[in-house]
Amino acid sequence: MPNLPNPIRLLLALAAIAGTVLAVSGCGTTTADPEHGRVLFREKCGVCHTLAQAGTTAQVGPNLDDAFAAARSAGEGGSTVEGIVKAQVEFPRPSNSDPAVSMPADVVTGQDLEDVAAYVGEWAGVPGAAPPKVPGGPGAQVFANNGCGTCHTLAAAQAGGTTGPDLDKVLPGQSAAMVEESILDPNAKIAKGYPANVMPSNFSTIIAPKEIEQLVEYLIASTSKGGAKQGKGG
Repeated sequence: MPNLPNPIRLLLALAAIAGTVLAVSGCGTTTADPEHGRVLFREKCGVCHTLAQAGTTAQVGPNLDDAFAAARSAGEGGSTVEGIVKAQVEFPRPSNSDPAVSMPADVVTGQDLEDVAAYVGEWAGVPGAAPPKVPGGPGAQVFANNGCGTCHTLAAAQAGGTTGPDLDKVLPGQSAAMVEESILDPNAKIAKGYPANVMPSNFSTIIAPKEIEQLVEYLIASTSKGGAKQGKGG
C-alpha cells in the first residue's frame, strides 16, 4: 500500500472490510433515502456524534466531519464513507460500557442503516457543510433540521408527512405548554388513530431548550393565530 497518512490508511482498510461485508449482505438491492437518513441520524446518532450538515455537536463519540475529512481530501468519495459507516454500525467494537470508544450494536439496521449510511456518505467531512436553510424564521429552521415534515403535515412548511398527525388539524387552540409536552413527552397524550412510540421521545436531549421554544412558537403561529395568542399566555 502506498505510504499514505495513518488516518487515510485506516479508512481505506475499513472500506475494504465494508466492501466484503456489503457484497455478502447483498448491497445494491435497496434504494437509500439520505433525507430519511438525516432524520434517523439526528435521532439515533446525533446524541453522540458531531456532523455539521445534521446540525449535531455531541462529543461522546468521534466527530464524523473530522474523521472523514482526510479521506475526502484524498479523493475518496461518498461510497467509501458509506461502506465504512455500514461496517462500523454492523460490526462495532466490543462493548465496554464506554460510549466514547464503543458504539452500541444495532443502532440502526436494515433499510434504516442504508439510509443513514447514504446520508453520512454524502455529507461527512464535506467542507462548509451546514443544515439547509429554510424560510419562516428560527422555529421553521428547527422544524426542518429535525425532519418534522417527514412525519407530519404542516402547510406553512410545505410538509406532507403522514406517519404522525396533521399539525394543521390537531394544533389549533392548543397552548404553548400543550404543544411543548407533545414534543418532549409524545406518549403523554396520544392522538386518536395513532399508536404509542411512533414519535421519538429524545427530543429533549437533541434539541436545545431555546430551539424547543422557537419550534413551539412557530407551530402555534403557523396553525392558528388565535392559538398563538393563547400560547403566549402559557
